[in-house]
Amino acid sequence: MNNNGLSLCSSSTDLSDHSLLNEEQAASLAKTFKILANTNRLRILHALVIEKEVCVSDLAKLLGLNTTAVSNQLQRLADRGIVVSRKDGLKIIYRILDPCAIAVMNYAWCLTQCAKCRKDQPSLERIG
Repeated sequence: MNNNGLSLCSSSTDLSDHSLLNEEQAASLAKTFKILANTNRLRILHALVIEKEVCVSDLAKLLGLNTTAVSNQLQRLADRGIVVSRKDGLKIIYRILDPCAIAVMNYAWCLTQCAKCRKDQPSLERIG
C-alpha cells in the first residue's frame, strides 16, 4: 500500500522480469506516457494526490483553468483508467483510481530532480 492508501497493482512492475516489449506493448506504454505528457493533466493529478478527491469546479479554481478545460482533461485520464468520478448532488468528484499513476509521477519527479543534480556534476569519462 502506498502513502495514499491505495494498493499497487499485482503485476510485476520490474521490467527486468519480463521479455522484451513487443510492438503492441510498446504502443500501449507510449499511449500512457502521452496521456501523462501534458502539463494540465499532471497538475490535475498532483492536485488529486494532495487533496484525494476534488470536484471539477474546485480543481479549476485551484489550477486557474476553466471548468470545461479541466473536465476535458479529466475525461482523458478517466478514459485511460487513471481517475474515476462519482456524483455528489450536482457536483462530480474525481479521485485517482490507479495508484500506479502516483508511482509514475513520483519516479518522474525523482528523474527530473536528479537530472538537475547531474547537470551540476562533472561528466564521467568513458571507460575504455
